[in-house]
Amino acid sequence: MDFELSEEQKMFQSMVRDFVDNEIAPRAAEWDETEEFPLDIVRKMAEVGLYGLHMPEEYGGSGDDLTFVLAVEEVSRGCAGLGASYVTTMSLAMNPIVAHGSAQQKDRYIPWVMQGANVAFGLTEAMAGSDVANLDTRYERDGDDFVLNGTKIFITNGAEADFLVTFATRDRALGYKGISAFIVERGMPGFSVGKLEKKMGMHPASAAELVFDNCRVPASNLIGEEGRGFGIALQAIDTCRVCVAAQALGIAQAAYDAAVSYAKERKQFGVEIARHQGIQFMISDMAVDLDAARLLTYRAAWQMQTTGKVSAKEPAMAKLFASEAAHRICHRALQIHGGYGYTGEFAVERLYRDQRITEIYEGTSEMQRWTIARQITALK
Repeated sequence: MDFELSEEQKMFQSMVRDFVDNEIAPRAAEWDETEEFPLDIVRKMAEVGLYGLHMPEEYGGSGDDLTFVLAVEEVSRGCAGLGASYVTTMSLAMNPIVAHGSAQQKDRYIPWVMQGANVAFGLTEAMAGSDVANLDTRYERDGDDFVLNGTKIFITNGAEADFLVTFATRDRALGYKGISAFIVERGMPGFSVGKLEKKMGMHPASAAELVFDNCRVPASNLIGEEGRGFGIALQAIDTCRVCVAAQALGIAQAAYDAAVSYAKERKQFGVEIARHQGIQFMISDMAVDLDAARLLTYRAAWQMQTTGKVSAKEPAMAKLFASEAAHRICHRALQIHGGYGYTGEFAVERLYRDQRITEIYEGTSEMQRWTIARQITALK
């Protein structure tokens, strides 16, 4: 088995790493403090081609699944909140359009995203989190429009989105068979952004309430066929789990780098703390977790790239292990920093907060375990 990246991927990784080190990482603490969305950086990311990754070649896109994962990892290493926004736009929200959209939809929305548009994925509701099919947002047909009514919560990019992919049911009695997917643009009648959540971490990316009050959506903005929205949503989530694993990997790498650097500089009892066995054992465990998480994540991306299919098990395994490994790595990184790690003066405090959500969104760790077990036992 060959675990080496291609020369093109190595060159790309180096380019993105330099971009992150120069443009993103130096401002991450500032964005965390102000909760400002870095629109200027998004435009720069688009200029260097990061918003063309994962897009179809016929629209000028480039990059395979593994190359995109490399970009997510590096962006998240520099700023996890920006990484969350990037993942949401490029993977979660755009997957339904790229995979199931009409030619008209692709012609309009793919070039828009490649220029740096922000996109949201409107699925989660107060009573529909892990239970995806339990949507309360309704839709009905009215002439050449669909009319949507309901509320979404915790929507990443919700406040910044130029447009979003959202889901509603025609009749709750139909269960998952009643769900359809729609594209809603900012400014459409009846659509508004409500409450913005005050979050533990990921501060640059909003988590917004989205309100549909007799929101009129052109019939041409229906993605795929009516009643197929549940499958469209699940495919997007399965695909995005690999990206969340890459995001967790980037956070973990940043925490690991900070811990190793600090351990080599900080002295106690007359020597660098990296010489103490207790610290060495923690660093060793962090290195093993990081390497294992990377292998699982890259394998899942490679599988999607080579087969052209999105499985449920491998992305779930990558997301589960990478997110929980990032938890362990951030915990140990903060521990190595001691009291300083608990202050905002050092990046590990922010990384510790940012990491936590990776075990929750796009399916909690418990849901990942359920998915993996169901695939292994073949129980439906």
